[in-house]
Amino acid sequence: MPDYSTQPRAAKRTPRSRSRPRKFLRFLVFLGALAASLLIAFHTRIPDRLGLGLLVDNAAPWFGLLIPVLLLAALVSRSKTSLVVLLVPILTWVAAFGPSIIPLSWTAPEAAAQTLVLASQNIKAGTGAAAQSALELAADGSDVIALQELDADSANKVTDSLGAAYPHHFVVGTVGVWSKYPLEGSRSLDLGLGWKRALRTQVVTRNGEVQLYVIHAASARPNDHIDRDVMLDELASTVETDPQKHVIALGDFNATSTDRSFARISSVLKEPNQDDGLFGFTWPRDPFGMMRLDHVLVRGLEVTSNTTVPAGISDHLAVRATVNLPES
Repeated sequence: MPDYSTQPRAAKRTPRSRSRPRKFLRFLVFLGALAASLLIAFHTRIPDRLGLGLLVDNAAPWFGLLIPVLLLAALVSRSKTSLVVLLVPILTWVAAFGPSIIPLSWTAPEAAAQTLVLASQNIKAGTGAAAQSALELAADGSDVIALQELDADSANKVTDSLGAAYPHHFVVGTVGVWSKYPLEGSRSLDLGLGWKRALRTQVVTRNGEVQLYVIHAASARPNDHIDRDVMLDELASTVETDPQKHVIALGDFNATSTDRSFARISSVLKEPNQDDGLFGFTWPRDPFGMMRLDHVLVRGLEVTSNTTVPAGISDHLAVRATVNLPES
């Protein structure tokens, strides 16, 4: 008869050994919740060394994606405390970005008798599709069309394509504007760089003048965004001292609203929310947007609509806004 007493027995897992992975998961949840909360709330305080500041600023809204991952870890850890801890990054994200993603359609004023519809797009140099973008934006009912990344040939094609419907235009460097209404006082702006990537003009409507700024900010890369920062700062200074009551600035700012270099211009002008809410990412167009580099900013005007629309074959979506003109 075999002696089973001498056979090795399988080791049993004690409750203590089973709890170790769960404790580690709880620790990861706590650490992840703290990191996510700090990154969301204080991303502009991170030193911009080796381009880290630019990357973190632009990624700030996306840090919210850490929360579902942490939630899964909290559920696996079977810790009620972990679930409570997750309220910290959730509330931090909501406080930081919640007001900016509320649909404009919930609070927008009613359209007045006289409105102005403006559209803007970076048409992407070299595509040869500037005229296509312009015609599609015109078909959407735009009164003013601003384009960036133009060259002389594409600007001429836009003017020819829009024809008599947009008899007023002004082009300087890589930016241009075409309008159904007269343009006065048009001038180029170098914004501290010495080359022409911005303009200012007055759109003269039946209800008064609107000061319009069109900008194509310099490119921003992790270790090369000084020129862009200078342009945005100079634009803010120019607009801040502009005596005009009704002001609109639009174009490709090459900066997201969470970028620390965008903070000053957004304190001088206001960016309205999107009609349907969320962030209104404009780039890249395909397969899906990740950043909003193109903006419409206003002062002294009611915005009744603000949205993104596809036009042409650019890698940027166009932005389009409707504002109420002041009563004459």
